Amino acid sequence: MSELALEELSALAAIYCEPDACEVLAVSETHGITFRIQISVKELLDTDVLLKLLFHLPVNYPSTLPDISVSSDQLTRAQCMDVKDKLLEQAKKHLSEPMVHDLILWIQQHLKYVIKQSATVCNAKTTLSKGTSTEDGIWMLLLHLDHMRAKAKYVKTVEKWASDLRLTGRLMFMGKIILILLQGDRSNIKEYLILQKTSKVDVDSSGKKCKEKMISVLCETKVQSQHKRFQTFEVKEYSTLDELNKEFETAELTTLFSEFVPPLLR
Repeated sequence: MSELALEELSALAAIYCEPDACEVLAVSETHGITFRIQISVKELLDTDVLLKLLFHLPVNYPSTLPDISVSSDQLTRAQCMDVKDKLLEQAKKHLSEPMVHDLILWIQQHLKYVIKQSATVCNAKTTLSKGTSTEDGIWMLLLHLDHMRAKAKYVKTVEKWASDLRLTGRLMFMGKIILILLQGDRSNIKEYLILQKTSKVDVDSSGKKCKEKMISVLCETKVQSQHKRFQTFEVKEYSTLDELNKEFETAELTTLFSEFVPPLLR
């Protein structure tokens, strides 16, 4: 990774030094740096919006744009996606130079206008999305979770993410097996994965909030023509492996089941 990226991270940690304001999630020579910045920004009605900005700086940053994810309890998922798009637009203007602090300052100054613009074009976007699909098509993701300690809260969080990102599928429980099967636009699938891996969705043995570290991506692939689309996202419990298998059969996903589910029982 570049010295510029490390120097920028050090500077950001010094600037955003309040508790939880800057959290380094990963530093790797081969994958780059991932960190979260948390800031409070004034919205249209001068109410405070707590923005969580997740940045991934690739190894060849700043020659390559950073990956950005935006989340906030005060904004809808669509608004968060609009904020992300605007930040990436700004990032292109700073290519080849450290840019994260400039991006943060920009969104602090312009958030209210981004939200206002988002509301203005919302209906037009909805109309367009009904008749078009992304160039990547519909993708499918199968995840395996080791456990859920705070099950009710965890399930509610997964349901909210699926709804916000317009993903369909199943959260499936059978004995100790926990599977999440999602279908939707590829960009939203990737956004879900970021949320799943970086958010504090469960609690540890002492009851403290923690991130999901025991998750496996079993399969991530494009939905084929023979596969049936799930129309909704549902949480289901199954008593037997045969019941679980029938869920996959209904969606023409028998091969997916045979390849990935039985090995989990060994």
